[in-house]
Amino acid sequence: MSTGLEALTSKEKETLRLILRGHDAKSSARTLGLSVHTVNERLREARRKLGVTSSREAARQLLAEEGDDPENLGDKALGDALAGPGAAQDTASATQRRVWFGLGPGHALTLAGALAMSLILAALFVPASPMTVLAPTRALEAAADQSEAAGAARAAGDFLKLIDESRWAESYAATGSQFRQLNTLERWSEVSTRVRPPLGKILTRIVVDNEYVPAPPEGYRLVKFASTYADGTNQVESVSLAWEDGAWKVVGIVIG
Repeated sequence: MSTGLEALTSKEKETLRLILRGHDAKSSARTLGLSVHTVNERLREARRKLGVTSSREAARQLLAEEGDDPENLGDKALGDALAGPGAAQDTASATQRRVWFGLGPGHALTLAGALAMSLILAALFVPASPMTVLAPTRALEAAADQSEAAGAARAAGDFLKLIDESRWAESYAATGSQFRQLNTLERWSEVSTRVRPPLGKILTRIVVDNEYVPAPPEGYRLVKFASTYADGTNQVESVSLAWEDGAWKVVGIVIG
């Protein structure tokens, strides 16, 4: 029977070797000419096969098997782990994730799922750019980023349309696993029914921002819309999405 290391594919090992050299998911994607999602899928599969929760630990197991020079490791920031004090901050962020619902000024709807500390910690996880990047790699990366941003914007817009039509069950089904672990369909329906209908019909909705936030565990996209409603108010709708099971899933929404 094959061990976890024997089950790793050559592409998964290739990605883990970059982790050993101090890359994170985004800089690995640049180096390999792939999308961040492809790199994250490789790392997730490697962690699953090796039975570990950290890509760094998976990379170290590969190092022990292959006998590479351990001096290449260093204590560099990785996409899913930091050495020293950074690790404590990552752990703290995980324990502080919460969901809360409530009404605020201007019928504000706050439905945040598992992302409470993400924006605060984002700056700690921005990877350094490689010293040299070939032009073809830049073109591949730009195309991947554009495709990722467009897909996230479509998913966010479709999610908001479901809310506009009071299709609570369908909108709940479009959320990620972390959101559903912390929120029931009943709770989602109750709060959405109380808050969204008073705004009235949506009149305009325009994307004003679409960015990748490199926060733990795998980063997410934050798409913002400037919207106007029939009740006369202007709202900023912020939808956070994570890549899960081959699709964009909503993990947080703030309207206000």
